[in-house]
Amino acid sequence: MAQSDNSNSGTGDNGEEETEGPVIRDHRRIDPETGEAREPEAGEQAPEDQPPEEAEAGADEETVVEDDAEEAPEIPDTPEDLVSEAINADERVIELTNDIKRVQAEYANYRKRVERDRVAVREAATAKVVEELLPILDDVGRAREHDELNGGFKAVGEALEATAAKLGLERYAEQGDEFDPNVHEALTLVPVPNISVQTVIEVFQPGYRIGEKVLRPARVVVGDPQDGEDTEGESAGTAGPEDGQSTGSGDGKADDDK
Repeated sequence: MAQSDNSNSGTGDNGEEETEGPVIRDHRRIDPETGEAREPEAGEQAPEDQPPEEAEAGADEETVVEDDAEEAPEIPDTPEDLVSEAINADERVIELTNDIKRVQAEYANYRKRVERDRVAVREAATAKVVEELLPILDDVGRAREHDELNGGFKAVGEALEATAAKLGLERYAEQGDEFDPNVHEALTLVPVPNISVQTVIEVFQPGYRIGEKVLRPARVVVGDPQDGEDTEGESAGTAGPEDGQSTGSGDGKADDDK
């Protein structure tokens, strides 16, 4: 025991002098005075209160964080030119979309107009051909009215009328129809009692049309409604002389009695 004490005391005397009191080491990486990062010295070791393994792990983590910070790309600010180009591109897309819609609408209208013109041209050509057949159809109609449509002539006439009907030809104007100046041609106007509107009372020549186009108006005699006041005036005028005659005869009888 004495030897160990002597050896310990000897070591203390021959070795480095131990410093009495707390030892303070500044391990801060940022210099508080200059604000710059400190570089670790070559002989610097980990603090005594931290195990060597934890010190190495902390150093590795700090190295990884610094490497990640160096490798992370910097996100530049979006220049104003790029922003303006993007806005112009959006406006251009909207403009082109509106142009496409307008072209589609114009094409649809063009197709409708072409179809309408095609139908009109077909109807005009058909009407031109059928119009030349109207006198023949009139002869067929007159022969039927006089019971002369017989034999082969009847078959030909009926076939001709059927073909004209397939082409869209329509015959109109019958007795009792209401008079329409757009499709009827009035030859004469006859006062007729007991009617409220002008009415067809006789058909001289039937009319023909294809669709809304009139090929030939119907020639008719029109009955015109009689005015009620005229009828009452005529009846009053007719009854007046009779009353006068009766009055005069009465006066003569009275004179005779006197």
